[in-house]
Amino acid sequence: MSKEKLEKATFAGGCFWCTEAVFQRVKGVEKVISGFTGGNIKNPPYREVITGRTGHAEAIEIHFDSERISYEDLLKIFFTTHDPTTLNRQQNDLGTQYRSAIFYHSEEQKRLAEKVVNQLKEEEVFSNPIVTEITEAGPFYEAEQEHRDYYNQHRSQPYCQIIIDPKVQKLKQSFADKLK
Repeated sequence: MSKEKLEKATFAGGCFWCTEAVFQRVKGVEKVISGFTGGNIKNPPYREVITGRTGHAEAIEIHFDSERISYEDLLKIFFTTHDPTTLNRQQNDLGTQYRSAIFYHSEEQKRLAEKVVNQLKEEEVFSNPIVTEITEAGPFYEAEQEHRDYYNQHRSQPYCQIIIDPKVQKLKQSFADKLK
């Protein structure tokens, strides 16, 4: 599929190193970019975003081939590989920059996000309420180079082994048929 035909999905599920590592392994995902969105300043540097004062979330922008992976499947992977019930927190990462959020690019993406959240609630998949925000996508700012492809380049670091490895393992166990 040509790059012009790829669709975009933008998710925030805590540290972007984690969500990037998960979605890089999904069949049909052509590119994953770590960055920031949902805030109120242009081109925020990482050192500012992590203070929580910019309003931005650490997020990923996924470029995917919808003929190989559906947006709904991406949403299911997203909800399986992070905790959507903790407000502004993922494990030890605290602050609005680590919130759970879906930034939709079309009304159809918004509809599907709401549908999946409602299904998860009806099925009582989580014991606590889902706090994931569903917001229209705005400007997305790429993170600095040292934050890109982080997990693949730093797997021996404790953060990668303790925090990211379990998310990747959960992906492999729950979505083996969706792996590259």
